[in-house]
Amino acid sequence: MKTVLVTRPKDQAASFVSMLEGYGLDSVVFPTIEIRPLPDWKVPSLENFDGVFFTSTNSVKFFLEKLLNDEPEKLKTLQKIKVWAVGKTTGDDLVKHGINTQSIAKVSDAVTMMEEIESETIAGHTFLFLRGSLSLGTIPDVIKKRGGTCVELTVYENLPPSLEETAKVKTLLESGSLSCLSFTSPSTAINFFEAMGSTTLPAGVKIAAIGTTTAKALKKIGLQVDIIPDSFDALGFAKAIAEAMES
Repeated sequence: MKTVLVTRPKDQAASFVSMLEGYGLDSVVFPTIEIRPLPDWKVPSLENFDGVFFTSTNSVKFFLEKLLNDEPEKLKTLQKIKVWAVGKTTGDDLVKHGINTQSIAKVSDAVTMMEEIESETIAGHTFLFLRGSLSLGTIPDVIKKRGGTCVELTVYENLPPSLEETAKVKTLLESGSLSCLSFTSPSTAINFFEAMGSTTLPAGVKIAAIGTTTAKALKKIGLQVDIIPDSFDALGFAKAIAEAMES
């Protein structure tokens, strides 16, 4: 049985592992990022923004937790202004709080989303961008280039994996026990190769990226991406990996 390395945080990995099992693939879960909320920030005055960008379920979780705990009255404002979400799962998490998002593209990554937003929607307007500590800054860059103003707020941090777990995965990789390395964000990829201390892989090991943003991050550090799904979600990702493992 071929084995896929799953680099998602443990609380997000179980469903993806089940999908891979459905295709007859074994998995090793190695969270290359530990997500922790940052305590020292305040919920800003949302009336000052024309829109808010959420790029992950973590940004939704940690921002809404603090908002509802500290200033729950601000939820009504968030429900009224324009909100963008990268990915269906992120959008679904917002809907649970009564926050409707702008249309979510089938190809759900930051680059594609920004391409689909009309320039006049951005020019002369001010936006709030909720981010993790390893954000690539794609959305703020586009907003600034199009004449908008972007306020970045880091609400969680990404920490590297433990030395013990890293050593175990190194052994599996070097022994040829891993057939595919799967990455669901630039930070999972960057943290993995930093933990390994090298971007050199054994022959035959495939690299899978859930979307173009993650693929670009991998290519930037000199790696060839073998698998990118047509649909940038967990179901499409599992299917694309399974098909590649059969070839």
